[in-house]
Amino acid sequence: MTSTLPRPFAFLAWSNLAAQSAEQLSLAAVPLVAVLVLGAGPGEIGLLAAVQTLPFLLMSIPLGLLADRSSRRRLMVAAEALRALSLVALLAAVLADRLSIAWLAVLGFAGAVGTVGFSVAAPALVPALVPREALAAANGRLELARSAAFAAGPALAGALVSWAGAPAAFVLAAVLSGSAVALLLRLSEPARPAASSRHPLHDIREGAAFVWRHPLLRPMMLTGIAWNIAWFVLQAAYVPYAVRALGLSAGQVGFTLAAYGAGMVAGALLASRVVAAIPFGRAIQLGPVVSVLAASTMVATLAVPSGWVAGLSFFLFGAGPIVWTITSTTLRQSVTPDAMLGRVSSVFLAANAGARPLGAALGGAIGASWGEPACLVVALAGFVLQAVLIVGSQVRSLQRLPVPAG
Repeated sequence: MTSTLPRPFAFLAWSNLAAQSAEQLSLAAVPLVAVLVLGAGPGEIGLLAAVQTLPFLLMSIPLGLLADRSSRRRLMVAAEALRALSLVALLAAVLADRLSIAWLAVLGFAGAVGTVGFSVAAPALVPALVPREALAAANGRLELARSAAFAAGPALAGALVSWAGAPAAFVLAAVLSGSAVALLLRLSEPARPAASSRHPLHDIREGAAFVWRHPLLRPMMLTGIAWNIAWFVLQAAYVPYAVRALGLSAGQVGFTLAAYGAGMVAGALLASRVVAAIPFGRAIQLGPVVSVLAASTMVATLAVPSGWVAGLSFFLFGAGPIVWTITSTTLRQSVTPDAMLGRVSSVFLAANAGARPLGAALGGAIGASWGEPACLVVALAGFVLQAVLIVGSQVRSLQRLPVPAG
């Protein structure tokens, strides 16, 4: 998996695979257990989903600041250890027959805090472990692991809960999370300059201002916000639309959704070839442009109601945007000073996370007022907007990765 990259990065890459797998297993297992064991309904499942996304809004900026002021490896160890402990606590609650929606929410929140800590520190650590010319390859390896976990995690969680019960899913997730901690402990982090002694608010404002004023980072952030709003408008409507308008069964709906994970894996595998074949700025723009094609394909199901067409749409949604994630992360790492990498990563994470509930609420309101087809059209408009934002930016002029930031 990491033979062409430096050995220290291997520990990060394998720990990332273990951590991502643990996260996807738990994210899929928790609602299954809530429904099958506790008899939860849509309200409880919605509450659990909201609680698990809240740390991305509340903790991204503080943990990004911590990533710039302390050891990024130690932050990742602490974050992943927190996730592992939350999974062990979930397992104990199941075995003791003390599980409840409240415990699922509290422990899900704790696990998500761990996810945020890992997510802001990992991209900030990569440039210290690999040479600049290998950044895209390194980010591709990390995203391939995430894609594989995203594709396999839900199916594996469902099989484990169905065949062996809830404890089996949480045992495997806890073991994977503990393995991630063990791998991180073997990673040697290069020395960094002394941490800033300024007031935390000053550093937070500095990170946010850097993103907003930078001619490459600002359009990338705005593109990400628009993409997430449009994506969650689509997500809010898709399942009822697929059942009512496309006439798909639950299994067929699951098949179309699984095409998204397959697209992510395919895109991650092809990303390095894409970056090598076309100018770097065009490679960044590819994901947003493919998203417009994917949204257009979904709108085409209004005229051609087909599960296969819907599945193709989700495949494109997986394949294109994963190339965007790899290339935009690489660009962000290149133009951001090392001392600000954590804060800049956290600004992007918080902005994207904040856009998601807005998109979900907008999709719900549009669906309730005008029906699911209207959501598909509005989502397409949102994807067109995000493509316009990045295609019209200075990113389009990049022939190669910019000179590293000081």
